[in-house]
Amino acid sequence: KLDVVINALDNVNARLYVDSRCVYFGKPLLESGTLGPKCNTQMVIPNMTENYGASRDPPEKQAPMCTVHSFPHNIDHCLTWARSEFEGLLEKAPSEANTYLADPVKYLAAIRQNPDAAAREQLEKVVDLLVTNRVKSFEDCVAWARLHFQEYFHNRVAQLTFTFPEDATTSTGTPFWSAPKRFPKALNYDPKDESHASFMQAAAILKAEIHGIPRPAFAESAAKVAEQAAKVHVDPFVPRKGVHIETDPKAEKKASLPVSADDESIIEGLISKLESTKAALPAGYKLNPVQFEKDDDTNFHMDFISGLANMRARNYSVPEVDKLKAKLIAGRIIPAIATATAVATGMVCLELYKVVAGDKKIEDYRNTFANLALPLFAMAEPIAPKQMRYKELNWTLWDRWTLEGDLTVQEVLDWFEAKGLTAYSISCGQSLLYNNIFPKHKERLGKKMSELVGSVAKIEIPSWRAHFDVVVACEDEEGEDLDVPLISIKFR
Repeated sequence: KLDVVINALDNVNARLYVDSRCVYFGKPLLESGTLGPKCNTQMVIPNMTENYGASRDPPEKQAPMCTVHSFPHNIDHCLTWARSEFEGLLEKAPSEANTYLADPVKYLAAIRQNPDAAAREQLEKVVDLLVTNRVKSFEDCVAWARLHFQEYFHNRVAQLTFTFPEDATTSTGTPFWSAPKRFPKALNYDPKDESHASFMQAAAILKAEIHGIPRPAFAESAAKVAEQAAKVHVDPFVPRKGVHIETDPKAEKKASLPVSADDESIIEGLISKLESTKAALPAGYKLNPVQFEKDDDTNFHMDFISGLANMRARNYSVPEVDKLKAKLIAGRIIPAIATATAVATGMVCLELYKVVAGDKKIEDYRNTFANLALPLFAMAEPIAPKQMRYKELNWTLWDRWTLEGDLTVQEVLDWFEAKGLTAYSISCGQSLLYNNIFPKHKERLGKKMSELVGSVAKIEIPSWRAHFDVVVACEDEEGEDLDVPLISIKFR
Protein backbone atom coordinates (compact mmCIF):
# COMPACT_ATOMS: atom_id res chain seq x y z
CA LYS A 1 0.00 0.00 0.00
CA LEU A 2 1.26 3.45 -0.92
CA ASP A 3 0.39 6.23 1.52
CA VAL A 4 2.21 9.23 0.08
CA VAL A 5 4.26 10.07 -3.03
CA ILE A 6 7.38 12.26 -2.89
CA ASN A 7 8.57 13.36 -6.33
CA ALA A 8 12.16 13.72 -7.52
CA LEU A 9 11.59 14.11 -11.26
CA ASP A 10 13.42 16.08 -13.92
CA ASN A 11 10.72 17.04 -16.44
CA VAL A 12 7.21 18.44 -16.51
CA ASN A 13 5.60 15.55 -18.42
CA ALA A 14 6.71 13.01 -15.82
CA ARG A 15 5.41 15.27 -13.06
CA LEU A 16 2.04 15.62 -14.78
CA TYR A 17 1.77 11.85 -15.15
CA VAL A 18 2.54 11.13 -11.48
CA ASP A 19 0.18 13.95 -10.51
CA SER A 20 -2.65 12.39 -12.56
CA ARG A 21 -2.14 9.00 -10.90
CA CYS A 22 -2.12 10.57 -7.44
CA VAL A 23 -5.39 12.34 -8.25
CA TYR A 24 -6.87 9.09 -9.58
CA PHE A 25 -5.96 7.08 -6.48
CA GLY A 26 -6.46 9.95 -4.03
CA LYS A 27 -2.89 9.96 -2.69
CA PRO A 28 -0.93 12.94 -1.30
CA LEU A 29 1.87 14.20 -3.54
CA LEU A 30 4.79 16.24 -2.22
CA GLU A 31 6.16 17.89 -5.33
CA SER A 32 9.45 19.77 -5.56
CA GLY A 33 11.86 21.07 -8.16
CA THR A 34 15.08 23.01 -8.58
CA LEU A 35 16.45 25.27 -11.29
CA GLY A 36 19.97 26.44 -10.59
CA PRO A 37 19.82 28.45 -7.33
CA LYS A 38 16.01 28.40 -7.32
CA CYS A 39 13.75 25.76 -5.78
CA ASN A 40 10.10 25.27 -4.97
CA THR A 41 7.85 22.80 -3.18
CA GLN A 42 4.13 22.19 -3.68
CA MET A 43 1.80 20.22 -1.46
CA VAL A 44 -0.92 18.26 -3.25
CA ILE A 45 -3.33 16.95 -0.63
CA PRO A 46 -6.47 14.98 -1.64
CA ASN A 47 -9.76 16.88 -1.33
CA MET A 48 -7.90 19.84 0.17
CA THR A 49 -5.57 21.48 -2.37
CA GLU A 50 -5.37 21.91 -6.13
CA ASN A 51 -3.28 19.37 -8.01
CA TYR A 52 0.08 20.03 -9.69
CA GLY A 53 -1.46 20.18 -13.17
CA ALA A 54 -4.03 22.81 -12.17
CA SER A 55 -1.55 25.62 -12.78
CA ARG A 56 1.14 25.94 -15.43
CA ASP A 57 4.19 28.14 -15.81
CA PRO A 58 4.05 30.56 -18.75
CA PRO A 59 5.81 29.21 -21.84
CA GLU A 60 9.47 30.09 -22.28
CA LYS A 61 10.11 33.12 -24.44
CA GLN A 62 11.24 32.00 -27.88
CA ALA A 63 13.37 33.96 -30.35
CA PRO A 64 11.38 35.14 -33.41
CA MET A 65 11.37 32.65 -36.29
CA CYS A 66 12.98 35.10 -38.73
CA THR A 67 15.82 35.77 -36.28
CA VAL A 68 16.61 32.08 -35.82
CA HIS A 69 16.37 31.23 -39.53
CA SER A 70 17.91 34.28 -41.21
CA PHE A 71 19.26 36.85 -38.75
CA PRO A 72 20.90 35.17 -35.73
CA HIS A 73 23.04 37.43 -33.58
CA ASN A 74 24.10 35.17 -30.70
CA ILE A 75 25.13 31.55 -30.25
CA ASP A 76 21.78 30.64 -28.65
CA HIS A 77 20.03 31.44 -31.93
CA CYS A 78 22.55 29.30 -33.83
CA LEU A 79 22.12 26.34 -31.47
CA THR A 80 18.31 26.61 -31.56
CA TRP A 81 18.47 26.45 -35.35
CA ALA A 82 20.96 23.55 -35.27
CA ARG A 83 18.77 21.55 -32.88
CA SER A 84 15.76 22.16 -35.13
CA GLU A 85 17.69 21.02 -38.23
CA PHE A 86 18.87 17.89 -36.40
CA GLU A 87 15.30 16.90 -35.57
CA GLY A 88 13.99 17.72 -39.03
CA LEU A 89 16.71 15.94 -41.02
CA LEU A 90 17.52 12.98 -38.81
CA GLU A 91 14.33 12.23 -36.87
CA LYS A 92 11.14 13.67 -38.37
CA ALA A 93 11.88 13.07 -42.06
CA PRO A 94 12.91 9.38 -41.57
CA SER A 95 9.87 8.84 -39.34
CA GLU A 96 7.63 10.27 -42.07
CA ALA A 97 9.27 7.95 -44.62
CA ASN A 98 8.68 4.97 -42.32
CA THR A 99 5.00 5.88 -42.10
CA TYR A 100 4.86 5.66 -45.89
CA LEU A 101 6.84 2.39 -45.99
CA ALA A 102 4.58 0.77 -43.38
CA ASP A 103 1.46 1.25 -45.53
CA PRO A 104 2.04 3.08 -48.85
CA VAL A 105 -1.59 2.83 -49.98
CA LYS A 106 -3.00 4.32 -46.78
CA TYR A 107 -0.32 7.03 -46.64
CA LEU A 108 -0.83 8.22 -50.21
CA ALA A 109 -4.61 8.10 -49.83
CA ALA A 110 -4.32 10.46 -46.85
CA ILE A 111 -2.08 12.80 -48.86
CA ARG A 112 -4.53 12.85 -51.79
CA GLN A 113 -7.43 13.51 -49.44
CA ASN A 114 -5.85 16.76 -48.22
CA PRO A 115 -3.29 17.88 -50.84
CA ASP A 116 -2.25 21.17 -49.22
CA ALA A 117 1.17 22.80 -48.84
CA ALA A 118 1.90 20.89 -45.61
CA ALA A 119 1.17 17.55 -47.29
CA ARG A 120 3.37 18.56 -50.20
CA GLU A 121 6.23 19.41 -47.83
CA GLN A 122 5.91 16.04 -46.06
CA LEU A 123 5.85 14.18 -49.35
CA GLU A 124 8.90 16.05 -50.63
CA LYS A 125 10.87 14.85 -47.60
CA VAL A 126 9.84 11.24 -48.23
CA VAL A 127 10.75 11.46 -51.93
CA ASP A 128 14.09 13.07 -51.08
CA LEU A 129 14.97 10.22 -48.69
CA LEU A 130 13.71 7.30 -50.77
CA VAL A 131 14.14 8.50 -54.36
CA THR A 132 16.00 11.71 -55.18
CA ASN A 133 18.84 11.52 -52.67
CA ARG A 134 18.64 7.94 -51.45
CA VAL A 135 22.10 6.86 -50.26
CA LYS A 136 23.46 3.34 -50.82
CA SER A 137 27.04 3.63 -49.57
CA PHE A 138 29.03 5.57 -47.01
CA GLU A 139 30.55 7.57 -49.86
CA ASP A 140 27.01 8.68 -50.74
CA CYS A 141 26.57 9.79 -47.12
CA VAL A 142 29.75 11.87 -47.34
CA ALA A 143 28.45 13.47 -50.54
CA TRP A 144 25.14 14.21 -48.78
CA ALA A 145 27.04 15.90 -45.93
CA ARG A 146 29.15 17.96 -48.36
CA LEU A 147 26.11 19.18 -50.30
CA HIS A 148 24.32 20.12 -47.07
CA PHE A 149 27.38 22.07 -45.96
CA GLN A 150 27.24 23.98 -49.24
CA GLU A 151 23.52 24.64 -48.93
CA TYR A 152 23.58 25.69 -45.27
CA PHE A 153 26.72 27.80 -45.08
CA HIS A 154 27.25 29.10 -48.60
CA ASN A 155 24.17 29.04 -50.83
CA ARG A 156 21.60 30.25 -48.30
CA VAL A 157 23.87 33.02 -47.07
CA ALA A 158 24.76 34.06 -50.63
CA GLN A 159 21.04 34.18 -51.49
CA LEU A 160 20.33 36.26 -48.38
CA THR A 161 23.04 38.81 -49.19
CA PHE A 162 21.87 38.91 -52.82
CA THR A 163 18.31 39.67 -51.69
CA PHE A 164 19.46 42.12 -49.00
CA PRO A 165 22.85 43.63 -49.98
CA GLU A 166 25.03 45.26 -47.33
CA ASP A 167 23.78 48.72 -48.33
CA ALA A 168 20.08 47.69 -48.38
CA THR A 169 17.59 50.01 -46.66
CA THR A 170 14.13 49.53 -45.17
CA SER A 171 10.94 51.21 -46.38
CA THR A 172 11.69 54.08 -43.97
CA GLY A 173 15.18 54.62 -45.37
CA THR A 174 17.11 53.20 -42.41
CA PRO A 175 19.90 50.65 -43.01
CA PHE A 176 18.46 47.12 -43.22
CA TRP A 177 21.58 45.60 -41.65
CA SER A 178 21.41 47.63 -38.44
CA ALA A 179 21.93 46.17 -34.95
CA PRO A 180 21.18 43.58 -33.79
CA LYS A 181 21.30 42.16 -37.34
CA ARG A 182 24.75 41.05 -38.51
CA PHE A 183 25.69 41.04 -42.18
CA PRO A 184 26.72 37.44 -42.99
CA LYS A 185 29.52 36.06 -45.14
CA ALA A 186 29.27 32.79 -47.09
CA LEU A 187 31.75 30.05 -46.15
CA ASN A 188 33.85 28.08 -48.62
CA TYR A 189 34.54 24.46 -47.75
CA ASP A 190 38.07 23.78 -46.54
CA PRO A 191 38.94 20.11 -45.84
CA LYS A 192 41.89 21.25 -43.70
CA ASP A 193 39.62 23.22 -41.36
CA GLU A 194 39.07 21.04 -38.26
CA SER A 195 35.55 22.39 -37.72
CA HIS A 196 34.58 21.61 -41.32
CA ALA A 197 36.08 18.12 -41.06
CA SER A 198 34.36 17.39 -37.74
CA PHE A 199 30.98 18.41 -39.15
CA MET A 200 31.50 16.26 -42.27
CA GLN A 201 32.35 13.22 -40.16
CA ALA A 202 29.35 13.61 -37.82
CA ALA A 203 26.88 14.32 -40.65
CA ALA A 204 28.04 11.37 -42.79
CA ILE A 205 28.00 8.93 -39.86
CA LEU A 206 24.50 9.93 -38.74
CA LYS A 207 23.19 9.76 -42.31
CA ALA A 208 24.64 6.25 -42.62
CA GLU A 209 23.02 5.27 -39.33
CA ILE A 210 19.59 6.30 -40.63
CA HIS A 211 19.96 4.09 -43.71
CA GLY A 212 21.64 1.16 -41.93
CA ILE A 213 24.88 1.57 -43.89
CA PRO A 214 28.00 0.07 -42.25
CA ARG A 215 30.67 2.53 -41.17
CA PRO A 216 34.01 1.94 -42.98
CA ALA A 217 37.38 2.23 -41.24
CA PHE A 218 38.18 5.62 -42.78
CA ALA A 219 35.03 7.10 -41.17
CA GLU A 220 36.82 7.08 -37.80
CA SER A 221 39.12 9.83 -39.10
CA ALA A 222 37.54 13.26 -39.58
CA ALA A 223 40.45 14.26 -41.81
CA LYS A 224 39.90 11.33 -44.18
CA VAL A 225 36.16 12.00 -44.37
CA ALA A 226 36.93 15.65 -45.13
CA GLU A 227 39.29 14.60 -47.93
CA GLN A 228 36.59 12.37 -49.40
CA ALA A 229 34.10 15.25 -49.18
CA ALA A 230 36.48 17.51 -51.11
CA LYS A 231 36.13 15.19 -54.12
CA VAL A 232 32.35 15.71 -54.32
CA HIS A 233 31.20 17.80 -57.28
CA VAL A 234 29.32 20.92 -56.18
CA ASP A 235 27.42 23.07 -58.66
CA PRO A 236 28.28 26.79 -58.53
CA PHE A 237 25.66 28.92 -56.80
CA VAL A 238 23.38 31.05 -58.96
CA PRO A 239 21.25 33.58 -57.02
CA ARG A 240 17.53 33.69 -57.70
CA LYS A 241 15.39 36.78 -57.99
CA GLY A 242 12.06 37.18 -56.22
CA VAL A 243 12.92 34.89 -53.28
CA HIS A 244 10.83 35.74 -50.19
CA ILE A 245 12.76 35.84 -46.92
CA GLU A 246 10.72 36.55 -43.78
CA THR A 247 11.91 39.70 -41.98
CA ASP A 248 9.00 40.37 -39.62
CA PRO A 249 9.96 39.31 -36.06
CA LYS A 250 6.26 39.04 -35.18
CA ALA A 251 5.56 36.53 -37.94
CA GLU A 252 4.90 33.00 -36.77
CA LYS A 253 5.01 29.77 -38.72
CA LYS A 254 2.21 30.07 -41.25
CA ALA A 255 -0.77 27.79 -41.13
CA SER A 256 -1.46 25.53 -44.08
CA LEU A 257 -2.43 27.54 -47.13
CA PRO A 258 -5.55 26.64 -49.13
CA VAL A 259 -5.12 23.79 -51.57
CA SER A 260 -3.93 25.09 -54.95
CA ALA A 261 -3.83 23.45 -58.37
CA ASP A 262 -0.02 23.76 -58.30
CA ASP A 263 0.17 21.81 -55.04
CA GLU A 264 -2.07 19.07 -56.41
CA SER A 265 -0.08 18.67 -59.63
CA ILE A 266 3.25 18.67 -57.79
CA ILE A 267 1.94 16.13 -55.27
CA GLU A 268 0.80 13.83 -58.08
CA GLY A 269 4.25 14.10 -59.65
CA LEU A 270 5.90 13.21 -56.34
CA ILE A 271 3.55 10.26 -55.87
CA SER A 272 4.43 9.00 -59.35
CA LYS A 273 8.12 9.10 -58.43
CA LEU A 274 7.47 7.12 -55.27
CA GLU A 275 5.33 4.50 -56.97
CA SER A 276 7.79 4.04 -59.84
CA THR A 277 10.71 3.36 -57.50
CA LYS A 278 8.88 1.43 -54.79
CA ALA A 279 9.74 -1.92 -56.39
CA ALA A 280 13.45 -1.06 -56.32
CA LEU A 281 13.47 -0.84 -52.52
CA PRO A 282 14.59 -4.01 -50.69
CA ALA A 283 11.85 -6.08 -49.04
CA GLY A 284 11.09 -4.80 -45.54
CA TYR A 285 13.18 -1.67 -46.11
CA LYS A 286 12.99 0.69 -43.16
CA LEU A 287 14.88 3.75 -41.96
CA ASN A 288 16.27 4.31 -38.47
CA PRO A 289 15.26 7.76 -37.15
CA VAL A 290 17.85 9.30 -34.83
CA GLN A 291 16.51 10.68 -31.55
CA PHE A 292 18.64 13.36 -29.94
CA GLU A 293 20.64 12.07 -26.97
CA LYS A 294 22.92 14.67 -25.45
CA ASP A 295 24.57 12.47 -22.81
CA ASP A 296 26.34 10.00 -25.11
CA ASP A 297 29.63 11.52 -26.26
CA THR A 298 30.22 8.72 -28.79
CA ASN A 299 27.03 9.02 -30.85
CA PHE A 300 28.08 12.15 -32.82
CA HIS A 301 24.81 13.94 -31.99
CA MET A 302 26.47 16.87 -30.24
CA ASP A 303 29.28 16.87 -32.82
CA PHE A 304 26.65 17.42 -35.53
CA ILE A 305 24.75 20.10 -33.59
CA SER A 306 27.82 22.00 -32.37
CA GLY A 307 29.29 21.81 -35.89
CA LEU A 308 26.10 23.19 -37.45
CA ALA A 309 25.85 25.95 -34.84
CA ASN A 310 29.50 26.99 -35.01
CA MET A 311 29.57 27.15 -38.81
CA ARG A 312 26.44 29.30 -38.71
CA ALA A 313 28.03 31.45 -36.00
CA ARG A 314 31.05 31.84 -38.28
CA ASN A 315 28.71 32.98 -41.08
CA TYR A 316 27.44 35.80 -38.87
CA SER A 317 30.68 36.63 -37.00
CA VAL A 318 29.24 35.31 -33.73
CA PRO A 319 31.71 33.87 -31.17
CA GLU A 320 31.82 30.07 -31.42
CA VAL A 321 31.57 27.66 -28.45
CA ASP A 322 33.08 24.30 -27.60
CA LYS A 323 31.05 21.08 -27.55
CA LEU A 324 30.49 21.19 -23.77
CA LYS A 325 29.01 24.71 -23.87
CA ALA A 326 26.94 23.69 -26.89
CA LYS A 327 25.62 20.70 -24.95
CA LEU A 328 24.58 22.92 -22.02
CA ILE A 329 22.64 25.28 -24.31
CA ALA A 330 21.19 22.83 -26.87
CA GLY A 331 20.37 20.26 -24.19
CA ARG A 332 18.83 23.01 -22.04
CA ILE A 333 21.00 21.89 -19.13
CA ILE A 334 21.04 24.10 -16.04
CA PRO A 335 23.63 22.87 -13.50
CA ALA A 336 22.14 21.63 -10.25
CA ILE A 337 23.25 23.28 -7.01
CA ALA A 338 23.42 21.03 -3.96
CA THR A 339 22.30 23.73 -1.53
CA ALA A 340 19.11 24.42 -3.52
CA THR A 341 18.39 20.68 -3.55
CA ALA A 342 18.99 20.53 0.22
CA VAL A 343 16.55 23.39 0.85
CA ALA A 344 13.83 21.72 -1.25
CA THR A 345 14.42 18.38 0.50
CA GLY A 346 14.20 19.98 3.94
CA MET A 347 10.97 21.81 3.13
CA VAL A 348 9.38 18.64 1.76
CA CYS A 349 10.38 16.67 4.87
CA LEU A 350 8.76 19.29 7.12
CA GLU A 351 5.51 18.96 5.16
CA LEU A 352 5.76 15.17 5.28
CA TYR A 353 5.38 15.29 9.07
CA LYS A 354 2.06 17.10 8.59
CA VAL A 355 0.85 14.51 6.07
CA VAL A 356 1.77 11.64 8.41
CA ALA A 357 0.01 13.36 11.33
CA GLY A 358 -3.16 13.39 9.23
CA ASP A 359 -5.05 15.97 11.29
CA LYS A 360 -4.05 19.14 9.47
CA LYS A 361 -6.11 21.76 7.66
CA ILE A 362 -5.15 23.51 4.43
CA GLU A 363 -3.86 26.54 6.34
CA ASP A 364 -1.34 24.30 8.12
CA TYR A 365 0.45 23.35 4.88
CA ARG A 366 2.94 25.54 3.03
CA ASN A 367 4.19 25.79 -0.54
CA THR A 368 7.72 27.21 -0.67
CA PHE A 369 9.54 29.33 -3.24
CA ALA A 370 13.23 30.12 -2.74
CA ASN A 371 16.06 31.74 -4.67
CA LEU A 372 19.39 31.35 -2.91
CA ALA A 373 21.06 33.81 -5.27
CA LEU A 374 19.08 36.80 -3.95
CA PRO A 375 18.39 35.37 -1.31
CA LEU A 376 14.59 35.04 -1.25
CA PHE A 377 12.39 32.70 0.79
CA ALA A 378 8.62 32.88 0.34
CA MET A 379 5.94 30.61 1.73
CA ALA A 380 2.27 30.48 0.81
CA GLU A 381 -0.79 28.52 1.79
CA PRO A 382 -1.72 25.99 -0.91
CA ILE A 383 -4.62 26.89 -3.19
CA ALA A 384 -7.88 25.02 -2.68
CA PRO A 385 -9.18 22.96 -5.62
CA LYS A 386 -11.63 24.61 -8.00
CA GLN A 387 -15.20 23.99 -6.88
CA MET A 388 -17.70 23.03 -9.58
CA ARG A 389 -21.40 23.54 -8.86
CA TYR A 390 -24.58 22.68 -10.71
CA LYS A 391 -27.93 22.83 -8.95
CA GLU A 392 -27.49 20.70 -5.83
CA LEU A 393 -24.33 19.03 -7.12
CA ASN A 394 -20.84 20.24 -6.22
CA TRP A 395 -17.50 18.57 -6.88
CA THR A 396 -13.76 19.05 -7.44
CA LEU A 397 -11.23 17.17 -9.53
CA TRP A 398 -10.67 14.85 -6.55
CA ASP A 399 -14.24 13.53 -6.75
CA ARG A 400 -15.46 10.49 -8.64
CA TRP A 401 -19.06 9.55 -9.24
CA THR A 402 -19.79 5.86 -8.69
CA LEU A 403 -22.70 4.08 -10.38
CA GLU A 404 -23.74 0.70 -9.00
CA GLY A 405 -24.74 -2.25 -11.18
CA ASP A 406 -24.01 -3.77 -14.58
CA LEU A 407 -25.69 -0.85 -16.34
CA THR A 408 -26.68 -0.38 -19.96
CA VAL A 409 -25.79 2.75 -21.91
CA GLN A 410 -29.39 3.95 -21.59
CA GLU A 411 -29.32 3.51 -17.81
CA VAL A 412 -26.18 5.65 -17.60
CA LEU A 413 -27.86 8.35 -19.70
CA ASP A 414 -30.96 8.15 -17.47
CA TRP A 415 -28.79 8.56 -14.34
CA PHE A 416 -27.44 11.84 -15.70
CA GLU A 417 -30.87 12.96 -16.85
CA ALA A 418 -32.14 12.54 -13.30
CA LYS A 419 -29.46 15.05 -12.23
CA GLY A 420 -30.62 17.57 -14.85
CA LEU A 421 -27.74 16.78 -17.22
CA THR A 422 -27.74 15.54 -20.81
CA ALA A 423 -24.97 13.01 -21.45
CA TYR A 424 -24.10 12.90 -25.13
CA SER A 425 -20.81 11.01 -25.22
CA ILE A 426 -19.23 8.13 -23.29
CA SER A 427 -15.65 6.98 -23.81
CA CYS A 428 -13.31 4.46 -22.24
CA GLY A 429 -9.57 4.83 -22.72
CA GLN A 430 -9.05 5.91 -26.33
CA SER A 431 -12.33 4.41 -27.56
CA LEU A 432 -15.71 6.04 -28.03
CA LEU A 433 -18.42 3.79 -26.61
CA TYR A 434 -21.36 6.06 -27.41
CA ASN A 435 -22.06 9.41 -29.03
CA ASN A 436 -25.53 10.64 -29.89
CA ILE A 437 -24.41 12.21 -33.20
CA PHE A 438 -23.81 8.75 -34.70
CA PRO A 439 -27.09 7.06 -35.76
CA LYS A 440 -25.57 3.56 -35.46
CA HIS A 441 -24.71 4.19 -31.81
CA LYS A 442 -28.45 4.09 -31.00
CA GLU A 443 -28.12 0.32 -31.34
CA ARG A 444 -25.81 0.37 -28.31
CA LEU A 445 -28.34 1.98 -25.95
CA GLY A 446 -29.60 -1.38 -24.71
CA LYS A 447 -26.16 -2.97 -24.39
CA LYS A 448 -24.29 -3.39 -21.14
CA MET A 449 -21.44 -0.95 -20.58
CA SER A 450 -19.19 -3.82 -19.49
CA GLU A 451 -19.88 -5.55 -22.82
CA LEU A 452 -18.93 -2.45 -24.84
CA VAL A 453 -15.71 -2.03 -22.87
CA GLY A 454 -14.67 -5.46 -24.10
CA SER A 455 -16.04 -5.37 -27.66
CA VAL A 456 -15.38 -1.72 -28.58
CA ALA A 457 -12.54 -0.55 -26.33
CA LYS A 458 -10.89 -4.00 -26.44
CA ILE A 459 -10.16 -3.78 -22.71
CA GLU A 460 -10.19 -7.02 -20.76
CA ILE A 461 -11.33 -6.43 -17.18
CA PRO A 462 -9.55 -8.80 -14.75
CA SER A 463 -11.77 -11.12 -12.71
CA TRP A 464 -10.59 -9.53 -9.47
CA ARG A 465 -11.62 -6.04 -10.55
CA ALA A 466 -15.15 -4.94 -9.71
CA HIS A 467 -15.29 -1.63 -11.60
CA PHE A 468 -14.19 0.23 -14.71
CA ASP A 469 -13.95 3.94 -15.44
CA VAL A 470 -15.52 5.95 -18.24
CA VAL A 471 -15.44 9.61 -19.24
CA VAL A 472 -18.83 11.17 -19.85
CA ALA A 473 -19.34 14.43 -21.75
CA CYS A 474 -22.56 16.20 -20.88
CA GLU A 475 -24.46 19.47 -21.10
CA ASP A 476 -26.56 21.39 -18.61
CA GLU A 477 -30.12 22.50 -19.28
CA GLU A 478 -28.88 25.54 -21.20
CA GLY A 479 -26.76 23.43 -23.55
CA GLU A 480 -23.43 24.44 -21.99
CA ASP A 481 -20.74 21.78 -21.61
CA LEU A 482 -19.99 20.80 -18.04
CA ASP A 483 -16.82 19.10 -16.79
CA VAL A 484 -18.05 16.28 -14.58
CA PRO A 485 -15.90 13.89 -12.54
CA LEU A 486 -14.64 10.55 -13.79
CA ILE A 487 -17.44 7.97 -13.71
CA SER A 488 -16.69 4.65 -12.02
CA ILE A 489 -19.16 1.86 -12.82
CA LYS A 490 -19.16 -0.86 -10.17
CA PHE A 491 -20.60 -3.72 -12.19
CA ARG A 492 -19.67 -6.66 -9.92
